[in-house]
Amino acid sequence: MLHGHSEFRGRRPTILTVPGLNGSGPSHWQTLWEKSRADCVRADLGQWASPRRNSWVTKLDRAIRTSEAPVILVAHSLGCLAVAWWAELAGQPWGWPVAGALLVAPPDVDRANACDELASFGPSPRTILPFPSILVASEDDPYASIQRSFDMARDWGSHFVDIGACGHINASSGVGWWQEGQELLDRLIGTAEGPVAHGGGIADVQAMLAGNGARAARAP
Repeated sequence: MLHGHSEFRGRRPTILTVPGLNGSGPSHWQTLWEKSRADCVRADLGQWASPRRNSWVTKLDRAIRTSEAPVILVAHSLGCLAVAWWAELAGQPWGWPVAGALLVAPPDVDRANACDELASFGPSPRTILPFPSILVASEDDPYASIQRSFDMARDWGSHFVDIGACGHINASSGVGWWQEGQELLDRLIGTAEGPVAHGGGIADVQAMLAGNGARAARAP
């Protein structure tokens, strides 16, 4: 069912970053985006070193609901699970108030050796997200295998992008301002202002997300 398009009224989306465990430091691409983009702000979830799922989801919900424009979430690591759990519990209609999400390097919170902070967000939701999404994964991420990353993308209905061996896609990965991520974000903004804003369905969105400009999605 399509509801979101009537709420856009030509407004540009707000880009809301959602860091993971221990937050994102000064060299992290999320922080660099916040400093360089007027439309980009951070969701202050608090308790960065000792996250609690319910608290993070509640604070994320508050940040989303108080936005005066459609929201595109840009989540990294455990922040992706906060987004997935928010979608599981919020029950939003298709594309509003969240019009899209860039989900980068979600950890496998269900694996046996996951630390307590990650395991507390398990089990990983398996419900299709009610907004367009792109899941970006690295082939040598220490927190999730590429197959597990692909499985999460499938569960959430996300367009899957494998960027090769790039660690946890954080400051230590040396991605800097992360141009490829910016291009993927631009594609999500395009879906928000195009198919989602004009009542398009999932098929229209998926066709746009699968366009040129990033390595093709593929199953491991």
